[in-house]
Amino acid sequence: MDRSRRRRSRGRARSAPRPDPEGRPRAPRPAASVGPRAAGLWLFPSPAGLLLSCARRPKETRQICCSGERLAVLERGGASVTVHQLPARGDRAGTLKHIKLERKMKIHSMDQGAEHMLILSSDGKPFEYNFSIKDARLQCVLQGETPIIQIACGDYHSLALSKGGELFAWGQNSHGQLGTGRMMNSTPTPQLVAHLAGVPLAQISAGEAHSMVLSMSGNIYSWGKNDCGQLGLGHMDDEVFPSLMEEPDNREVEFLTCGGSHSALLTKDGLVFTFGSGKCGQLGHNSVQNEPRPHLVTELMDYKVTQIACGRYHTLAYVSDLGMVFSFGSGREGQLGNCGTQNQLKPLPMKLPSKEDLKFEKHSSEKELILVAGGNQSILLWMKKENSYVNLRRKIATLNEGTIKRWLAGVSTKQRHSTKREIREIFSFPACLTGSFLKPRKAAEPTFIHLDLNKARDTFKELTQKDWIAPMITTCLMDNLSRNLPVHSSHQEALEVFLLLQEYFVMQDSYNWESLVVPFAEAVCKMRDQSLGVLETYWASWEKSNFDKLVQMLKKAIVSQVVSWEKTDIDPTHIQALLEVLKKLHRVNQSTCQLSENAFHINELSDLLNFYSQALKITKSENIWETPLDIENFLNFSHFPFVFNMLSKIKLLQAYLNFKIIEGRIMGFPDDSQPPVAPTFNLKVRRSHLIVDVFNQLSQYENEDLRKELMISFSGEIDYDFGGVRREFFHCVFEEIIHPDCGMFMYPEKASCMWFPIRSEFEEKKYFFFGILCGLLVFNSNVANIPFPLALFKKLLGQTPSIEDLKELSPNLAKSLQTLLDDEGDEFEDTYGICFQVHWDKSNVELIPNGCTIMVNQTNKREYVSKYVDYIFNVAVKEVYEAFQRGFYRVCEKAIIDVFHPEELKHVLTGIIDYDWKTFEKNAQYCQVYSKSHHTIVMFWEALHKLTLEEKKKFLVFLTGTDRLQTHSLRNMKIIIRCPEYFDEDYPMTAQTCFSTLSLPKYSTMERMEEALQVAISNNRGFG
Repeated sequence: MDRSRRRRSRGRARSAPRPDPEGRPRAPRPAASVGPRAAGLWLFPSPAGLLLSCARRPKETRQICCSGERLAVLERGGASVTVHQLPARGDRAGTLKHIKLERKMKIHSMDQGAEHMLILSSDGKPFEYNFSIKDARLQCVLQGETPIIQIACGDYHSLALSKGGELFAWGQNSHGQLGTGRMMNSTPTPQLVAHLAGVPLAQISAGEAHSMVLSMSGNIYSWGKNDCGQLGLGHMDDEVFPSLMEEPDNREVEFLTCGGSHSALLTKDGLVFTFGSGKCGQLGHNSVQNEPRPHLVTELMDYKVTQIACGRYHTLAYVSDLGMVFSFGSGREGQLGNCGTQNQLKPLPMKLPSKEDLKFEKHSSEKELILVAGGNQSILLWMKKENSYVNLRRKIATLNEGTIKRWLAGVSTKQRHSTKREIREIFSFPACLTGSFLKPRKAAEPTFIHLDLNKARDTFKELTQKDWIAPMITTCLMDNLSRNLPVHSSHQEALEVFLLLQEYFVMQDSYNWESLVVPFAEAVCKMRDQSLGVLETYWASWEKSNFDKLVQMLKKAIVSQVVSWEKTDIDPTHIQALLEVLKKLHRVNQSTCQLSENAFHINELSDLLNFYSQALKITKSENIWETPLDIENFLNFSHFPFVFNMLSKIKLLQAYLNFKIIEGRIMGFPDDSQPPVAPTFNLKVRRSHLIVDVFNQLSQYENEDLRKELMISFSGEIDYDFGGVRREFFHCVFEEIIHPDCGMFMYPEKASCMWFPIRSEFEEKKYFFFGILCGLLVFNSNVANIPFPLALFKKLLGQTPSIEDLKELSPNLAKSLQTLLDDEGDEFEDTYGICFQVHWDKSNVELIPNGCTIMVNQTNKREYVSKYVDYIFNVAVKEVYEAFQRGFYRVCEKAIIDVFHPEELKHVLTGIIDYDWKTFEKNAQYCQVYSKSHHTIVMFWEALHKLTLEEKKKFLVFLTGTDRLQTHSLRNMKIIIRCPEYFDEDYPMTAQTCFSTLSLPKYSTMERMEEALQVAISNNRGFG
């Protein structure tokens, strides 16, 4: 009797296992006709020929893998792969094939599908072998600078993970198993799985036609065929892009594996979850039902499972503490090791020689048991720990404390060379950088941001100790990482690299705005809405300090670009990208209110963007006068109003106005001509019939372009002029129009704001002309007293007025309505006794049909107040307001007006009333013999300060033509006082309103000074 037969006979004599004292079943003894083990190797099924062939050099075995038709053995030294054709019968081992790499290259690992095999060389190059091709040869399928560290084969598709964390896929794509969408049915060329770019992956796996990966933070992504729920996403529809799977019971997964149409997960605490096809019991749930979500294998929950493996229709689980291997699923070929061919719907121990054998070898020989399941085959292989499958699964390049210490300590040329290579590997790829700073995950304590930003900040600071390390990192960020940023991924952990980058100090360095911050901003601008939504959610959850740091970084970069813009030809799209990202942050801030509005103002723009001088700049090219293109670039800032403070917005508006005026200049003048005079809009009016004349003349120019410089002439006074004459014109005309006696507007309460009437004595077109007049006021950079409430300016900007605006227009009414809203009493109807109608502008109106019969109560009071406010501000004045708005935007383009907030727009039209008379005196300039200490000057200021506020305002009208200022308050306004050479004390003081220049005779007494001041403020209208 030969040795194999004697071993078979001993197998028959062994008795059935008895339960151990804890109630767990003991490892059964094999009852197979042929012993499945040979020198540290078990095969199920185990034809003698195949068993003997595989066991000839068991110590030299590095890896075994199998598919439905082939079993492959990789030699320990990596010299070659031996392939056995399956199924092997009896004593025959099946056809043998030996596969080697050329040029003495060593093989690191392998995997195989239905018709192909992947072989990974020790230097990270993947080779493919196609069994269906006669005389096939190994073909390198992916050439690149970054080596491949992991490979996986589905039936007809392949996956490869690079050391930089990039995942590539190729082969069939009939179910989306490549994760690249449905743009291609199949491809022999590896394609980057862009939706996983930036995700720090730890493990990859492929099934029949589905794919799964595990990230370093414990997230699982799956895609491809899903007819049985094998993707674990809760449905049974195929997915053509990687989709994030929910964590099973908030457990951290450390390993995953794909079967044919089912999948299994192993958690850190040793629990097993399965999902997908269950028709053969391969899910271990004592059922043949399919499961679309990960479901706990309850039969194993009392054990700590340390390994799992999936075949096509069966699953294996190893409990190392007990030295037991459990199997479940299809047993048709004997792959379950249960001495038969029946299926198992729940996990049962495989019938190995003895439990003691497994436990003894594990603890005494420093070996490790490896499970392999592929096709209809199960394999148990003892391997030395240093040669185990754990070492076959390489990791992506990441930073750790040991690496940092080695970098900082290395001094030799060889060490420096190694460090540079490692820096390039880590800082060139988002996944590697993100994977370097992951927070430790705690069970049942999920964190939204997986990164330890404080650790990253400290690490970057530590790396600056070596002056040659920081520049190299910066170069990697500029040359590689910037173009590898994951703009197409919508997964949170991929996008976290955008949070990490700003922690690196070089991003805050002015030398790197263009090379680092601009590419960062451009990458954000390329994101799709879903990806951008994830990033904005991150920003919203950020600490205030981190959020502010990013805002400040972008602001500094914008200023740097504008400075460069003035000196060199800078691509305007760079500034555009920076502004767009700042705009997104501003939108996030509006909902989170982390920073004040002022935090987004770029105050430097007021000086850097010299809007006024640029607008007046004219260049001559080929005998044609034209406006410079950079003005249009400057005006693009109008789409980002949040970056401007009030002064900058007004300067921007003035630039626009000057730009429109220059735009109207006549083209094609002769070579030697000076730039043509800007076209003007001329009005000649009588002071005694001011409103009539203005409206009549506006009606004559109704269909013309009125965006021209306004020239005013008062009949009987000086000819057409602008500046002071124009200011006085606006001051006078609006003073008459807004007067209650005029009748164009109604005043709800005494001394309140004005509003449009319900029934006007004026035709609708008059409000259109009034709107044009307000537009001309803005277009010509003037201000006037127009006592509209803020509600008007909200409406001009497309915003809805509220009860707060009613408090400004009609305080008593607003107070009454607020009382209704605040009263929560039970006797509401009896207390107020009001119905759905309003009394406004001497009229009673129903707010809803039959409103006079519907009482206001606790249920409908908010609707009542809302309709009341809406009636006053919108419904009742719809026609006249719309006429006014058409007229206003007939002159002013809405795009430039939208720069302002409602409060700011009101300021643009009505100006500043900021009377700081002491500073007004301090800013004064003196000409000729006058000085600060001159007797006449001392008397002048003493006399001015004695005047009442209304008298001082009249003096401003005398001096400037208006008592209001637009761009500056009195703190910035300068008065120029000159001494007329031929004026004596009998002469009155006179003013040049265009230049705020006062001609002040040398009055010798205070009495004469006060008299002259009274004459001036009493005669502050008209020009001689």
